[in-house]
Amino acid sequence: MDTLQASIIVDLNVVPAFAGQAALAAEVERRILFIQDCLRHAELKTLVLGISGGVDSLVAGRLAQLAVSALREQSGDAAYHFIAVRLPYHQQQDEADAQAALNFINADEVHTVNIADAVNALAGQTHALGVLSPAKRDFAMGNIKARMRMLAQYAIANAHNGMVIGTDHAAEAVMGFFTKFGDGACDLAPLSGLVKHQVRGIAQHLGAPDELVFKVPTADLEELKPGKPDEEAYGVTYAEIDGFLHGQQVSEQARQRITHAYANTKHKRRPPLAP
Repeated sequence: MDTLQASIIVDLNVVPAFAGQAALAAEVERRILFIQDCLRHAELKTLVLGISGGVDSLVAGRLAQLAVSALREQSGDAAYHFIAVRLPYHQQQDEADAQAALNFINADEVHTVNIADAVNALAGQTHALGVLSPAKRDFAMGNIKARMRMLAQYAIANAHNGMVIGTDHAAEAVMGFFTKFGDGACDLAPLSGLVKHQVRGIAQHLGAPDELVFKVPTADLEELKPGKPDEEAYGVTYAEIDGFLHGQQVSEQARQRITHAYANTKHKRRPPLAP
């Protein structure tokens, strides 16, 4: 492991590989306690999270529900609750997976906000989008969708005096695979530091259906390539990213792709520039 790889691991606070099921279970409990502590310290009682149908929001959502359920039982305060939010753009092609995720999470409340009208209205007023190439416009529209979903979640959180949960983890963070001020915006990030196979391991530990645990990950923000797999966008596999973040030797091609993405997306992981 070289110096750059080691520094990235430290920077992202990567959680070492689980040493068996007991360690995995302990990590799950630690993260549930983290969510509870965030609510206590903020003196708030509501959590909000958008559910996409992918394993990341599935795990974060189930941890949130377990956290608030335990707080209700411990405190006797029925005000503690979790709101899961569906945020489709028109009709989501994998809606069945999103509904299966909701069934597994078993949230206290489920809201649906279709972001299509808001996204299209904003795009229609943003004349600069009209001069972009189809590919660049599609990319910009994808970021608008992600940011509109963030706005919807914060609107619901504001209405319920709550906190918004994020789903970022180390494997996405190193690649900068999130929209700045979109899905990268949140009040707490309970999956932070985990690599992808650890997120899947937690999903299995919690009892999630295998078809959701091992579903091909996709941000699904591009209309020109709907359902485009994350790994296709990365140019590297999650297995290689996870291996790199756990200090293993990966191919030179994978190493270069990961470190290049990390360097190019540094601005996403730091506070705004200031004088």
